Amino acid sequence: MTAGMGGDPERVAVVVVTFNSVDVVPGLLASLPAGMGSLSWTLVVVDNGSSDDTVDVVRSIAPYATVIRSDTNGGYAAGINLGVAHAGDCTAVLVLNPDVRLERDCVPELVTALGRTGAGIVVPRLDDAHGRLLWSRRREPTLRRALADTVLGAERAGRIADLGEVITDPGAYGDELPTDWAEGSTQLISAQCWAAVGPWDESYFLYSEETDFALRARDAGYATYFVPTARAVHLQGGSARNPALWQLLVVNRLRLFSRRHGTVATACFWAVLVARETSRATLGKRTSRAALRALTSPRYLRQVAGPHSIAPSTAATRPARER
Repeated sequence: MTAGMGGDPERVAVVVVTFNSVDVVPGLLASLPAGMGSLSWTLVVVDNGSSDDTVDVVRSIAPYATVIRSDTNGGYAAGINLGVAHAGDCTAVLVLNPDVRLERDCVPELVTALGRTGAGIVVPRLDDAHGRLLWSRRREPTLRRALADTVLGAERAGRIADLGEVITDPGAYGDELPTDWAEGSTQLISAQCWAAVGPWDESYFLYSEETDFALRARDAGYATYFVPTARAVHLQGGSARNPALWQLLVVNRLRLFSRRHGTVATACFWAVLVARETSRATLGKRTSRAALRALTSPRYLRQVAGPHSIAPSTAATRPARER
């Protein structure tokens, strides 16, 4: 996407990042026409080195799509950046996971909200495959919130105003409201915001890259808004059950915090993360045992994130926001 975009005010570039997504991407593609409504849109699919038939399936179902096949899995942010680079002129880019299903006129609602709010990023209400509301709104990670999540539990802390990082109060999902950031499976980003803030930071590989982008956007004056009248379904993956994915998610939270705070605050944040994962590891959680090993491994903490960071789960991992 180029910096000086004009033309059709409703032209949206849809960017989908896939990785071994043959089971889920057909459902996303089927939902696009209704979800995009009467908007003018183009589709770019970036495949991060799938070993299955994802690319062939995409080309069969959506011959109109621009398909970019990467030889390597560079991660979610790398796929998004590559897709946007091939999107051409547009007024907004819609970032999607392959396991998202857009509901009718979801994106027109988001486009309207971009103009109404002046936001840089807008996100829809997300439900899971069973129609249950997903806690997709987030607050900026802070030491106080990390401590609250550790002591009270993330869901309980999230119901208390301004305390937990994950907003878990159902009442906070009924109105159009600003949010510090939101989970990255379904995001509409204005061209102006992308030009000022992009690209996404590829060093995270998976997890925290959407947090980083939204916080940098906010720093530059571009807010993120939650739009409940726009609806989508996120089938979701299994990072909460997968030790290799969970350890990267936790360590990337530390990396993000360290890039925005000083050494002392980061050391305290690390200690809180260690305490949280230790308490859960003693209860037998394999994911927390893996996260604890990663947090106490100087080698893991120093390495640049990549496929090696989730090597035990790579074959079963989809490319994107497996929360």
